[in-house]
Amino acid sequence: MNLPVGYDNFGKVIENKLDFVDKSLFIKEVIDDISTEVAVIVRPRRFGKTLNLSMLHHFLSAEIDGKPTQPLFDGLKILSAGEKYQQHQGRYPVIFVTLKDVKDQDYSVTYRNFCRLMSHVYLQHQSVLSSPKLSSHQKRVYESILEEKGSVTDMQSSLFNLTHVLYLHHGIKPWLLIDEYDTPIQVGYVRGYYNEIIGLMRSLLGQSLKSNPYLHRSVITGILRVSKESIFSGVNNLEMYTLLRREYAQHFGFTEEEVSALLRSYDLEKETEVIKEWYNGYQIGGTTTIYNPWSMTNCLKRGGEVGPYWVNTSDNQLIRDLLVSSSGRFKSEFQRLLEGGRVDRIVDEHMVFEDLRKSESGVWSLMLMTGYLKVSAQHREDQGLWCTLEIPNREVRNLYRQIIEQWLSNGYGIEWYNTFLNHLLTGNLKAFERELLVQVMESTISSHDMSRDPEAFYHGLMIGLTASLYQSKNYEIRSNRESGYGRYDYMILSQDKSKPTLLLEFKRVDTLKDEERLMTKLEETAREAVKQISKSRYVAEAENRGNTNIIKIGLAFCGKRFKIQAEQNGRSLIETASESPKLQG
Repeated sequence: MNLPVGYDNFGKVIENKLDFVDKSLFIKEVIDDISTEVAVIVRPRRFGKTLNLSMLHHFLSAEIDGKPTQPLFDGLKILSAGEKYQQHQGRYPVIFVTLKDVKDQDYSVTYRNFCRLMSHVYLQHQSVLSSPKLSSHQKRVYESILEEKGSVTDMQSSLFNLTHVLYLHHGIKPWLLIDEYDTPIQVGYVRGYYNEIIGLMRSLLGQSLKSNPYLHRSVITGILRVSKESIFSGVNNLEMYTLLRREYAQHFGFTEEEVSALLRSYDLEKETEVIKEWYNGYQIGGTTTIYNPWSMTNCLKRGGEVGPYWVNTSDNQLIRDLLVSSSGRFKSEFQRLLEGGRVDRIVDEHMVFEDLRKSESGVWSLMLMTGYLKVSAQHREDQGLWCTLEIPNREVRNLYRQIIEQWLSNGYGIEWYNTFLNHLLTGNLKAFERELLVQVMESTISSHDMSRDPEAFYHGLMIGLTASLYQSKNYEIRSNRESGYGRYDYMILSQDKSKPTLLLEFKRVDTLKDEERLMTKLEETAREAVKQISKSRYVAEAENRGNTNIIKIGLAFCGKRFKIQAEQNGRSLIETASESPKLQG
């Protein structure tokens, strides 16, 4: 078999006789959705949105680039769906626009890219210039856009005007297909021209979609559901289909049945469980299980070799920034996900980019809609839509580990991070304390990070410090669990009984003006934390599992100031305060 990797043109896939996972019943569902004039379908990147929209384009148009489209559908499922659907083949003028390249470092270049794109779109339909049904003014405006000389007003109304002239020329209302509608907005948010691009997109889409008498229907695809108030203001005949809805569930990504058929074709059935662990896990509308199609295709082309194919197609910068700058509480909840657990959160279905750094529900929503989390259950209450969130698969889990490692290494490299972590795991806590102070606390952490919730911050910091252990077969990470006579804060449980298991207890100290008194107080409090581990018998869980080689660690902190005390088999592993490193400044 020869699956298409990177192809987004349906015609080329069929002409090159590539092995196409037949998603043509997507066309049937679009046609059946007759009550929806404007359908916006959002899915993660590389989930087949562009290819499906290209397929719809080829089905509705009689010809593209001078080639008839009807033969392309021979043998596909849509031709067996009935005459009702076949009568739509080749019947309409179609405007197909992909906004994936309407982006750059600043708005001025982005706007020029938009003008260039619309010139290309107009070029596809330039036969209308010979139509006697167009006025001389309409032809002048058309030619100015072709030449990339249209006014700002003409560019804002360019899609509306194109629907108008196509209707005049053909006597049939056109379809409008828009791919990656949210790409300009996402990039504008990250690069600082959000307000300008929102203004352009609101005018462009508002005019072409709002009560447009020349438009038959529109299908729009993207990654995020951008708030109606931000971009689709006044478009009342619009329906949003997100990951949380059942509509179109099986048409984007590979279903379990499709994956089973592919594995049989490639003689890779023995790799089913490994591939499932890496790429399965997405639940669409609470009913349909979907595999990541990009990773699956790359894996199959490489003979079943698993790897981070999907996560490596993006720099994931927005996700990285939001994770690193998140609150201690968020990091603590995120730890549960890294441990393989679940988090129940309200998901904001209406994305407003400006609110991302103010609202944690917006961050959870972004991570869900972009494919970095999945929903395993959902229910609506008065406060909003509650979703049970999980990390979907091993590919995404590994990405999170890399993000946290890179943040903590702060330019010192992964080799430094691994050495730093090894100091902790082997009980070399003096070296661990020194590196934690100089490289992490002084160079990586800001006072603002810890000011909102100091105890949760330090808990979140430990999540980051031990991120690489979540996929390790040698350690099990546990936190806030019942053991002995109470609940311990954090445990790194060694699977090798000869190596130490670590129990950590965190204590906060109120600030003191006198630096020397503060450091003494921190040391005393850290020692008390070690005693609490012993007195409360937090070691019970580890001992019951056969782990008797236990290091008890107390960490006391006040802002960036902290002290570590530890003991192993009754022996102290940390020297006195006078010999410990001190924070500069």
